[in-house]
Amino acid sequence: MKPKVRFVDNGAAGRVGALMGGLHSVCQSAHCPNRSECWSGGTATFMVLGDTCTRCCRFCSVKSGRPSAPDADEPAKLAEAVKALGLKYAVITSVTRDDLPDCGAGHFAACVRALKKIPALEVETLIPDFNCGRSAIAKLVDAGPDVVAHNLETVERLTPLVRDHRAGYRKSLQTLRIARELSGKLITKSGIMAGLGETDDEVVRAMADARDAGVELFTIGQYLSPGKDARFLPVKEYVTQDRFAAYERAGHELGFRHVASGPLVRSSYKAGEAFSKCRS
Repeated sequence: MKPKVRFVDNGAAGRVGALMGGLHSVCQSAHCPNRSECWSGGTATFMVLGDTCTRCCRFCSVKSGRPSAPDADEPAKLAEAVKALGLKYAVITSVTRDDLPDCGAGHFAACVRALKKIPALEVETLIPDFNCGRSAIAKLVDAGPDVVAHNLETVERLTPLVRDHRAGYRKSLQTLRIARELSGKLITKSGIMAGLGETDDEVVRAMADARDAGVELFTIGQYLSPGKDARFLPVKEYVTQDRFAAYERAGHELGFRHVASGPLVRSSYKAGEAFSKCRS
């Protein structure tokens, strides 16, 4: 059965939207089904480096094309918005910027540094692969985020169908491995979507590969097609709650410190709670 969540635009959600100012929210760009709940709680996931991606993955509603130059004032604007919202845990993600020499890592890092000046704020970053550039990933890690996340998105067999040809399953694992190697202190995180035609064995294999790369937090959610456009992949199946529960059990058996698995789970959903469980 297709999971459904009705968006409720209440006062708290409206306040978050107003405080976003000229910033981009992945909550809107990715049509996240949980944005009503998160915004009502006064939280949001911010998307830096613009709203246009240089890649075109078949699961994603973020527009692709030629992006504009990064906004030099974005780190300061981001910090102002987070302060105004009174957040204790902020998630920052970005579009992929293959057009920039460092794939946008320097700008992303500047946003993290601006946020880390806010007392007691914990920062999670959901990064693109930065083309596995070690120096680019190091820029981000050196900025001091508490969590570095990068999603596998799907199982290895389906990656060429689901993701842009410049992405890659092994490439993503290497990105996670490098981030982990560069700092033993930060927590690494990844996740996949279910319902694209993967088998249960392939899901467990993806989790095992992520664990081998040092990942400690893992998420699995139901894939929902962003729209009827031919470029978007259709849903192959709606995974049952029992199977999601089985994936969670398998993840714990593999040694993850926290696994979130369910129809409406997304990478950044209740990210602060997951971090707290992992740290305790």
